[in-house]
Amino acid sequence: MMKRIILEMGTGNDLYGEDYTKAACRAVEDAIRHSSLILFRSLGFDHADMQVQVTIGVQHPEKVDAELVAQKLPRGTASVRVVKGGLNVVDADNNSCTVVATAAVEAWLDIDPNDWVLSDASAASGA
Repeated sequence: MMKRIILEMGTGNDLYGEDYTKAACRAVEDAIRHSSLILFRSLGFDHADMQVQVTIGVQHPEKVDAELVAQKLPRGTASVRVVKGGLNVVDADNNSCTVVATAAVEAWLDIDPNDWVLSDASAASGA
């Protein structure tokens, strides 16, 4: 059964180019900088078994190259969904727009909950 093992959020922007994909990629990079998946090394899981689901929020979802965003994920099998969200900050005086993207990065593993139970010694010590 697939269980979510991590949820990280990130934000990214493109200040001058109005590049929605660049802002989305930066949001993913921000999110994954916050995580360290040491359980793979500690418990012997293979990174290739991890499913990574990314949700990107921007004002113009159709302007994001989801395949390029997926390439920013260093491990696992990635899928990217782009939805309406984020911000556009318009500077009318300079005829420019700053694009702000948000990202939610979820990592999932096929884990049998019955494999993880407290031993009697752990339960007795309060661990």
